Amino acid sequence: MTGETERREAAEQLALTLVGAGMQRMGARAIAAFLFSEEESLTAGDLAQELGVSAGSVSGAIKMVAQMGLIERIYVAGSRREHFRMRDNAWTTLYSRQHSVVTDVLDAVEKGVGAVGPGRAHDRLEYMRDFYTFLINEAPMLVERFEQQRRGEPRS
Repeated sequence: MTGETERREAAEQLALTLVGAGMQRMGARAIAAFLFSEEESLTAGDLAQELGVSAGSVSGAIKMVAQMGLIERIYVAGSRREHFRMRDNAWTTLYSRQHSVVTDVLDAVEKGVGAVGPGRAHDRLEYMRDFYTFLINEAPMLVERFEQQRRGEPRS
């Protein structure tokens, strides 16, 4: 197996894993292509060529991945095409955006706790509320500890 073949297979395996976790197939393949690319940026045409699909079929994937906060549009001097690149802090950006979804879930669960009387439903909702409250409170500290570790700083 050549290095290029191994790279492509690893990218496809990552995409399949993301699909298994609930992501749309083309979006997962686009993320994998950006992650495995040595290029500073990719255009829709570059992405289509890498994935072996039409340029039109990647436009929705680019939009989805950009909305997730993983890629950003950049200006490339002398090019008329739109270029995209992985964000430097793509994963902490994604995690932070998911944080707002957790907040929405927490708000809905809190209403549920108030809507039911004592009993099993109340206990389950209360447990869920407590769990999401814990996540909301711990997440910023986890991201900060991760960033400190990446910078090589000692743990506080």
